[in-house]
Amino acid sequence: MKFIADGMLGKLSRWLRMLGHDVIYSVAFDASELLELAKKEERVLLTKNLELYKRAIGKGMDTYYVEGKTESERLAEIAKRYGLLLIVDMDKSHCPICNTQLKPSPKEQLQAGLEKNTFTYYDKFWKCTNCGQIYWQGAHWTQIYATLDQAQIERQKLEEKN
Repeated sequence: MKFIADGMLGKLSRWLRMLGHDVIYSVAFDASELLELAKKEERVLLTKNLELYKRAIGKGMDTYYVEGKTESERLAEIAKRYGLLLIVDMDKSHCPICNTQLKPSPKEQLQAGLEKNTFTYYDKFWKCTNCGQIYWQGAHWTQIYATLDQAQIERQKLEEKN
């Protein structure tokens, strides 16, 4: 899916990008720019701004008012509303920083940009062809999986309410 998120949803934008979705995000966009881009590029507008949400609804746009207090709650809301899977598939992931789709990269080509232990202990790497950021599934993935598991629990709670 294609989204555009307001300036209060930076973390959610990064999560959605990791999950493989195209998300435009910048704190520099004002409300009019967000509405214009959402309409022009047929993107779902995600916002924590109630007035912006009402303006978008008034224009007949696909928009979602994000209410969750934690990232797992926010992910659960969006996943439920739009039928998204809460699974990271690195072959579909976008760079959390710049939104470019990641590409698998042989570790030998990345050695100069990696710490020695990272190069030694990990074999699968992905690189952003735009900003150059390198990704691998290291120890930090324990927390990523925990957040996604919690989001799935929150999603189930939301579905049971309806």
